[in-house]
Amino acid sequence: MAWFRTLTRMSATAKSWPPPLLPSPTSLRNFSTGTAASPAVEDRPPPHLSQSPTHCGDLGPTGGGEKPRVVVLGSGWAGCRLMKGIDTSIYDVVCVSPRNHMVFTPLLASTCVGTLEFRSVAEPVGRIQPAISREPGSYFFLSNCKGIDAKNHRVICETVTDGPNTPDPWKFNISYDKLVIALGAEALTFGIHGVKEHAIFLREVHHAQEIRRRLLLNLMLSDVPGTTEQEKSRLLHCVVVGGGPTGVEFSGELSDFIMRDVRQRHAHVKDYIRVTLIEANEILSSFDDRLRRYATRQLTKSGVHLVRGIVKDVEPDKIVLDNGTEVPYGLLVWSTGVGPSSLVKSLDLPKAPGGRIGIDEWLRVPNVPDVYAIGDCSGFVESTGKPVLPALAQVAERQGKYLAGLLNRIGKAGGGRANSGAEVDLGDPFVYKHLGSMATLGRYKALVDLRQSKEGKGISLAGFLSWFIWRSAYLTRVISWRNRFYVAVNWLTTMVFGRDISRI
Repeated sequence: MAWFRTLTRMSATAKSWPPPLLPSPTSLRNFSTGTAASPAVEDRPPPHLSQSPTHCGDLGPTGGGEKPRVVVLGSGWAGCRLMKGIDTSIYDVVCVSPRNHMVFTPLLASTCVGTLEFRSVAEPVGRIQPAISREPGSYFFLSNCKGIDAKNHRVICETVTDGPNTPDPWKFNISYDKLVIALGAEALTFGIHGVKEHAIFLREVHHAQEIRRRLLLNLMLSDVPGTTEQEKSRLLHCVVVGGGPTGVEFSGELSDFIMRDVRQRHAHVKDYIRVTLIEANEILSSFDDRLRRYATRQLTKSGVHLVRGIVKDVEPDKIVLDNGTEVPYGLLVWSTGVGPSSLVKSLDLPKAPGGRIGIDEWLRVPNVPDVYAIGDCSGFVESTGKPVLPALAQVAERQGKYLAGLLNRIGKAGGGRANSGAEVDLGDPFVYKHLGSMATLGRYKALVDLRQSKEGKGISLAGFLSWFIWRSAYLTRVISWRNRFYVAVNWLTTMVFGRDISRI
């Protein structure tokens, strides 16, 4: 019975394991409660018995024996590329964002119809910059920025909570040595009534999830006995507003989904489902004229109805155009471009034309020490003589890469601390060179426009070869090997077995 005695000893040992976990003094050295005294640890009630959460307080300024702190607001293309390139042997990195991942937006439309799984386009911040998960002075905070106190080098934040049984949000402050604002932009609604209430924007993973749920729900409801012909036609009418790359790519993916999957698996309603793309001017206005005409032909051939018009009003079940035409819909996707968010507009910082945060040639916010802005929320001030750059992923990514190198240079020269980098040689200013544009149309067709500007000359391709280039380029641009594997497997699975139409 030796085995029984051994088991008894192990059971007795397990009762005292693990030892009580106490916060490391090193990991909490910068946190302060802001009060003169606080109760001892043993006097505090357990967290599950507390009526309100126990807050550690603010993240105070860095001390002399600590690395300077870079605070990054946002986890989009710009912020994540900067965090990937920052030298964590020089800086501690703190990221503040309402989401803990980066979205690979060029492939987001493919997730709406099941071509890709949602996790294939989401890259956790902790994988992009491992120091956030490992280093004692680096953190990720699931929070929203509520304001910036540039005079005192502080950021005012508020926690993000979700659900009825979660704590109420609370505010806290983060002190910074260098601040990088990468807050992105928000979808433009042009003040049209009903857009925010009834339309779905295609900018986040949860938007794609909602589009997928709504699309499949309408497919199911339209087949239920008692549904009138008029209601069935409305439920299965998918309307996309905005003829830019996002709107065109989603329309192409949706039409391909209808042609290859819906008409095979929903035979009772296959003749009712349709897609309408509404654009005020020309679709894909930044592309070559030949490519635009090709895209128009391919979309029309795929069953997408192109309508030129301006939306004046959005109601729960229909939209009204400027000429009085009423367009019923079951799913409305809004993709009309982006503009500065309400937070960016409210910040007391210099502004560029259009309301973005103003920056100089080195991506610094003028007259505000140690503050930089990159991505869709930023634009060159008029005094630089440079135009405001387009809100593209490649612009944000290149700015993030440049600023990471600039901050590393400043840190190595001893200018990483707050108010200490004024004498450092910044090197060459940021210069953006457009690498071209791509868009998929579905059905193994895509567009590739490699011109540096709309008026410039260069290579422009359309058709199957462009589709192959589009897929190859984006597969290599996916950040991690894990997600590249996911994307490749998803594409192969869809090609062989078709798309999954389960409503989960």
